[in-house]
Amino acid sequence: MAANQRTLVTGVIGSDTHIVGNRILSMALEKSGYKVVSLGALTPAGDFVKAAIETAADAILVSSLYGQGELDCRGFRDLCVEAGLDHILLYVGGNLIVGKHPWPAVEKIFLDMGFDRAAPPGTRVETVIEWLHEDFATRDRDLRRALD
Repeated sequence: MAANQRTLVTGVIGSDTHIVGNRILSMALEKSGYKVVSLGALTPAGDFVKAAIETAADAILVSSLYGQGELDCRGFRDLCVEAGLDHILLYVGGNLIVGKHPWPAVEKIFLDMGFDRAAPPGTRVETVIEWLHEDFATRDRDLRRALD
């Protein structure tokens, strides 16, 4: 499936108002051919899931810069599963935890929560786009194998 046939939901979770990086990411994703549904700042986790259902989204990209991502994202995959979005691609990125922690430890927390990718602060949009291409290609290949 081509990028322009994929729908992505983006937004800034919880009480976070830091929208600039998320807007830059959304614009880059649109330029790469994705349909982007941008929820903006101050978005509850449930609103991401509702938007994904309403738009038949292929992925949800969650941003958090105020350090409360660990709290705001807890149970996110479970919300998706409960809504029938068992296999939706989930990305999270930003300053996800308060304080200085080695990135591998932070990444593990979010991967263990069910996110497919976790991006550290300063991740380039080109990297996220590359991840999306790789992850969608893998899912498409796995689906074709399952159907054969």
